[in-house]
Amino acid sequence: MKRQGIVVIAAVGALAACEGALTAHVDTVAKAGSQELSVERLGNLLGSAAQIPIQGPQGREVAKNLANLWVDYQLLGVAAAKGDSMADPKTIDQAMWAIIGMERIRKLGEGILARTPTDTAGNAAKYASGDLLSARHILFPFPQPQGQPGQPPAPVSKALKDSLRKKADAIRAQVTPGNFAQLAQKNSGDPGSAARGGDLGVFPKGAMVPQFEKAVTATQPGQISPVVETPFGYHIIYRPTYSEVANQFGQAVQSRGKQMAESTYLGNLEKSGKIDIKADAPLFAKSIASDVEAHLNDGRVLATSTAGELKASRVAEWIASLPASQQMRAQIQQAPDSIVKTFVRSLARNELLLKQADSAKIQLDSAELSNLRHSFTSALTQSWSGLGVTAASMKDSAKSEADREKLAATRIEGYLDKLTQQRAEFVQVPVPIERAIRTKYEWKVNDAGLDRALERAATVRASRDSSRAAGQPPTAVPMPPTQGAPVPTPPAPAPSTKRP
Repeated sequence: MKRQGIVVIAAVGALAACEGALTAHVDTVAKAGSQELSVERLGNLLGSAAQIPIQGPQGREVAKNLANLWVDYQLLGVAAAKGDSMADPKTIDQAMWAIIGMERIRKLGEGILARTPTDTAGNAAKYASGDLLSARHILFPFPQPQGQPGQPPAPVSKALKDSLRKKADAIRAQVTPGNFAQLAQKNSGDPGSAARGGDLGVFPKGAMVPQFEKAVTATQPGQISPVVETPFGYHIIYRPTYSEVANQFGQAVQSRGKQMAESTYLGNLEKSGKIDIKADAPLFAKSIASDVEAHLNDGRVLATSTAGELKASRVAEWIASLPASQQMRAQIQQAPDSIVKTFVRSLARNELLLKQADSAKIQLDSAELSNLRHSFTSALTQSWSGLGVTAASMKDSAKSEADREKLAATRIEGYLDKLTQQRAEFVQVPVPIERAIRTKYEWKVNDAGLDRALERAATVRASRDSSRAAGQPPTAVPMPPTQGAPVPTPPAPAPSTKRP
């Protein structure tokens, strides 16, 4: 299937014809340029790797990811064989439209926040009132559970607690405001703050565990607390005077003011923008994430706002074009509907922000665009180098373009063999490059071929297991990379970390 433009797929009739042509070749899983990925090749890759799932939905997802990886690599080979460095600014800007859009939104935000007034006159009074807090501490830590840093520990024995308390009491008898930083560097079990003389910086109420915060607020600026117990251990706390933290405090106040201004602006924008998320938006968003390419011409509406309709095609464009696209797709498919709805809302808000940037005539300047374009071409060169198909090496090794394409395809298949045998580093194809090569060159993944490859994989695996059971060495067939397989669980919004 050949698409013109970053997000416009071919006409339905042409797409159907392409689909029919591939389906007729039932032994073909995918095509990229003039190269084909056979059912046998993909089935052998999948079946020979014991740790790769080949059953059920997860197995099919892994098979599709591997087929898509093959497509990207082979299209990179086609570009290298043609000496196509994809250096045309229009091509790069289309491939990087989402990144450019996010940079324009960032510039819009910087302009709004730059106009946010900063009042430092009342900072001393705010500090005295505990509006924001600051502290240094010396920690005598309880043992933390293995592999769970920052989590409250399991119960500590009385003997260990008594021992730590004696150490804390001994240091408390020596410490003064003048030597606090020195003793913290020497004795604190909190390595991050110890290097800074125990300094925890400026933090809002609620950032620390309750026992610690209560001890800070009970200590007057310039004074040292008694030994305080928290779930993390014993602490000696020094609350600095305002003059000691004036700069830090002023920066924290300014940062919080900007956060509040940003939150207010976005809230007002959403309200005036009249964002309305359709009830079935989470369901459709998950469908889009499961097969982005199939929805690049989908007119279904997921949300509306004064910026217009947010159609499935536009959601697919965002998902396909933002960095970490593969991880995002997996997370969307597995996330609760409430989180997916928030994701759709954020895209609708992005459209409103881009409309605001248009109204304010905010664009990237020539230097900013040049840097982005340079990053694109550099990443392309690195991908070629990793696959062993640089344009220069192709030109030196084969005279005709057809011969160079064959050579590139052979080298890429060899690279895949080395990769699956863990004898080569994985080459990640950046999202903008993937979008550019898939827009410019012909490619297709055949779902029917995927199913047949999984059938072949089951046969290969059964044969391999039988060989092993009989004490015979298995057939030496490459193992597929697991890169691109969906992450097990999507990240939910993390609760605020309680320190220390």
